[in-house]
Amino acid sequence: MNTEHNELDRFLHAAWGRFVGGMSPAALMLAWSDWAIHVATQPGRNAQIALHQSAAPAQPQAHNPRLSADDWAQWPFSMYREAFETTGRRLLEMVRDVPGVDRHHEQLVAFVVRQWLEMVSPANILATNPQVLQRTAATGGANLAAGAAFGMEDFGRRAFGLPPAGAEAFRPGHEVAVTPGKVILRNELIELIQYAPTTPTVHSEPMLVVSAWIMKYYVLDLSPHNSLIRYLVDHGHTVFAVSWKNPGAADAQLGMDDYLRLGIHASLDAIEAVLLGRRVHAVGYCLGGTLMAIAAAAMARDHDDRLASLTLLAAQTDFSEPGDIGLFIDESQLAFLEDLMAHEGSLGAEQMAAAFQALRPGDLVWGPMARTWLLGERAPMTDLMAWNADGTRMPYRMHTDYLRSLFLDNALAEGRYLVGGQPVSLNDIDVPVFLLGTNTDHVAPWRSVYKFNLLCDTDVTFVLAKGGHNVGIVSEPGHPHRSYRVLRRAGNGAYVPPDSFLGTTRDLEGSWWPCLQQWLAARSGPRRRPPAMGAPRRGLLPLCDAPGSYVLAR
Repeated sequence: MNTEHNELDRFLHAAWGRFVGGMSPAALMLAWSDWAIHVATQPGRNAQIALHQSAAPAQPQAHNPRLSADDWAQWPFSMYREAFETTGRRLLEMVRDVPGVDRHHEQLVAFVVRQWLEMVSPANILATNPQVLQRTAATGGANLAAGAAFGMEDFGRRAFGLPPAGAEAFRPGHEVAVTPGKVILRNELIELIQYAPTTPTVHSEPMLVVSAWIMKYYVLDLSPHNSLIRYLVDHGHTVFAVSWKNPGAADAQLGMDDYLRLGIHASLDAIEAVLLGRRVHAVGYCLGGTLMAIAAAAMARDHDDRLASLTLLAAQTDFSEPGDIGLFIDESQLAFLEDLMAHEGSLGAEQMAAAFQALRPGDLVWGPMARTWLLGERAPMTDLMAWNADGTRMPYRMHTDYLRSLFLDNALAEGRYLVGGQPVSLNDIDVPVFLLGTNTDHVAPWRSVYKFNLLCDTDVTFVLAKGGHNVGIVSEPGHPHRSYRVLRRAGNGAYVPPDSFLGTTRDLEGSWWPCLQQWLAARSGPRRRPPAMGAPRRGLLPLCDAPGSYVLAR
């Protein structure tokens, strides 16, 4: 009987979850009630805020980026802008810093207010957007006709589960993910790609590149000109990369331990078969970096010395301050999400995409919609945009393990995360670490990434690169307006707080890629002839050409 009730609850929660985009109604109601009760019992504070809001600002306020063009300075659009921005400031002031309100609840209420403000922005409305009105007058309404056609196409593609318009021009194995190589290992979770050498000699130690499994791996192997993998291969590195399977309902019970066993350890075993006795430079991006850090700590605990170094790109290991994504993570939200995933077997890529878009609704939702549907301009598709639309699902058990153990409980940073039934400590890692954050990252804020320095006493080179979570990584040499800064801390060296890091380092113009490549080269042995592709005598026959088959699955 209890099982039947649980299944009924999960069915209802799953149905509601699809309707509300995975957000827990209980979490929202708790946040709003906490805020409303405390506001209602503090009339003195409310009166003080009302008096403050009625006074003119002491200094000019920065305008919303979408309302900053010169056209918005003309009447009546300046009036619309002033009314909107003033209302927004007043609403946010009302919801912030209310004594007694739980900090997470306050952040969630402010998040909802920001979502509403972005939705009702005068930039989204034909009658109040000067640029749209000018375009409509100049084209006789042709922009609106084009926008309507674009809107119908967009809705049709979403209804049939098709990628956005233009994404078909960036096909893995054709226009993107084209660095030559072979799949030398396939199991129920990964394909391991070994890339073909392009130099007569290579560095002794190979590299294992592990990307996040919430997206396809080829963000690090986009077009030939901006592929980090190709760049490293062309500089004499033997590169192996994990391509994760896009899981379905049958994979619901794959957990973090499976990702370690079938992903990291199976790859290291395969590399050992190809290159006997060679230590490996491990590179992990985003969640792949978190997983690689867990693996490195477990290997150090177990006296497994196969790693030569560890590179963590925009990867968090301390989740006490995870950034805006923490808005979606509390006990109520996770319980609701677990029911949704248990019913479906996995979390869909579209639900993850919606969560990340909600963190920057002006840039990622309403701005593109206004440009496309009102101005009649469709932004040209790029390789990075096409990759971003090529998402993957996440198994129920893995995502639950990850959110509860790491985000909610912060078990890894506190030495309570279990691998093989025993806890691991990041402080056991004794190989040199290249740690990279990006300065406008909303997914893995750089200050959160930087906290690795508090958790491990090994030699750490920290790089802060310009850009966001994806754009800051896909930052090839020659890309304009790129810079980075570097701090090197010797093993057991004194901790440098993040503000001190900013104050004592300077921006270096250009891409951070050469910095990583030179760092890896300096920690590699003498160059030698490239290895064979795979290890046929040890059962690792090349199975197919890169990028393999898993990356093509939807």
